Amino acid sequence: MSAEKKKELQVAALENGTAIDHIPPSQLFKVASLLGLEKMNNTITIGNNFHSNKMGCKGMIKIAGKFFEEDEINRIALIAPNVILNIIRDYEVVEKKKVTLPDELIGLVKCNNPKCITNNEPMLSRFDVIDKEKGTIKCHYCERKINKEDIIIK
Repeated sequence: MSAEKKKELQVAALENGTAIDHIPPSQLFKVASLLGLEKMNNTITIGNNFHSNKMGCKGMIKIAGKFFEEDEINRIALIAPNVILNIIRDYEVVEKKKVTLPDELIGLVKCNNPKCITNNEPMLSRFDVIDKEKGTIKCHYCERKINKEDIIIK
């Protein structure tokens, strides 16, 4: 078997489902936890530290029979922006999406300000994304800025 063919066999092919590719290796298990993979009954393949020409090293998650909703994709974007979502049907990639933060996050993040109205009244949090590259967000209500590493996902 050729060396190139052996490389292709590192991860099993997916008939139908989603492959999340180009996950930074340090964020792979955060993404897995965030998506609740441990509670799923789907066939799941998780690989880390694969060689990547683009990143040097990357992680990947393949989930059979799972197609993500917009809020799930936004959760991924919070901790691992710029990952690639590959939608697979009949062993073919039918759609590729680069995951990016939306302009606004509603009900996904907890405000770090204990005095914020969202922590004291039964209402959804609302954040404006002010820097998509750095992952900086700002509370719509109290205007507290939160950096990516300090974000608390609900």
